[in-house]
Amino acid sequence: MKNFIVKTLANAGALGVATWVIKDITLSGDSTSREVLSLILVALVFGVVNWLVKPIVKVLAFPLFILTLGLITLVVNALMLLLTSWLSGKLNLDFHVDGFWTAVVGGLIVSIVSWALHVVLPDDE
Repeated sequence: MKNFIVKTLANAGALGVATWVIKDITLSGDSTSREVLSLILVALVFGVVNWLVKPIVKVLAFPLFILTLGLITLVVNALMLLLTSWLSGKLNLDFHVDGFWTAVVGGLIVSIVSWALHVVLPDDE
């Protein structure tokens, strides 16, 4: 359970940094508490997308991983961020990613910040 909370907080922090750095990734709300709640819920959606969909996409795109020496990971991360944006819209969360290239840069930022936060935050191990 602690590991799940740590990963969710790391995802929330990484998504928060991405919304702060990139103007085409937006998170809006009436108040700061509403934005924080939306960010945590979006992080949960992002975690579920990465848990359910990403492994399937990786298996299907395995030849592309070999062909591009892993650079297709940027595209897969962008697609996961776009899927999170779409699902957030369906769930009435105020999170939006505007365009594929924005998602590529946002996915890169989310990956780097999430990795850094996983190094800093405590874990079960």
